[in-house]
Amino acid sequence: MARVVVDVMPKPEILDPQGKAVLGALPRLGFDLVTDVRQGKRFELQVDGEITPEVLAQIEEVAGTLLSNPVIEDFEVHVEEHSVAEVAHEAGRA
Repeated sequence: MARVVVDVMPKPEILDPQGKAVLGALPRLGFDLVTDVRQGKRFELQVDGEITPEVLAQIEEVAGTLLSNPVIEDFEVHVEEHSVAEVAHEAGRA
């Protein structure tokens, strides 16, 4: 089974109040290195079979019509071997 990830982020010109709230909280928690935060969404899609250009084109269509709002969000589609949960588990964080 293959995994395709769709990352969705607010467009640069769109205000991001959640990102600003996180940015404001970081110094209060002792984290002074971060200069900006943008919050988005991540979708991990499992696909049966091989990832072909046709499969990626269909997922791009899904991302542009269902997973994101093209007026205020940009998205990126890429193939990954491991999910976030799998990586966290291997690192002992799950």
